[in-house]
Amino acid sequence: MFNLPIFLMYCLSEIDFTKLIANEKNGRLRMRLLTLSHVKDGASNAQAARYMKVSRRSVNNWVKRFKKEGIDGLKEKPRSGRRIALSNEQLQQLKSYVLDNNIKASGGRLKASLLIHYIKDNFDVEYKISNIYRLLHHLDLRWITSRSRHPKQSEEVQETFKKIQNRNDRSDLTEL
Repeated sequence: MFNLPIFLMYCLSEIDFTKLIANEKNGRLRMRLLTLSHVKDGASNAQAARYMKVSRRSVNNWVKRFKKEGIDGLKEKPRSGRRIALSNEQLQQLKSYVLDNNIKASGGRLKASLLIHYIKDNFDVEYKISNIYRLLHHLDLRWITSRSRHPKQSEEVQETFKKIQNRNDRSDLTEL
């Protein structure tokens, strides 16, 4: 082992980093946990920095914050920037609107431009499209869509089409 304080080695040995890393969704926190895992396994801060391709100073800061605050010290701190213009109640109303209207019965999907109009009409706040995506991310929603259903789409016609034999079917090849 290297010149790590006994207190730090004791703290590191008590933590199961593999479980923490596997359960963590935040990539930056996973990287910090993996770095501390290297330190726990006996790597120096400089070696851990080389393994993770980050600066030694970053590793030193992470270790220092871990010693001072534990795992919580490794989490992202709130950043400065413009605050969300909607209240918590408005955010919840927007989230329920998105969840209720994301798939339309007539076919098609909810678009960001429609959300801009909804927010403007209901909350009298203006957003640009890029901020709509940021707002959806804040609400733990992702703008991932599957293929839309055509309004005239018929399950019965699709099933009938699937039963039509063609040259590539296995049953045709075995008869030759």
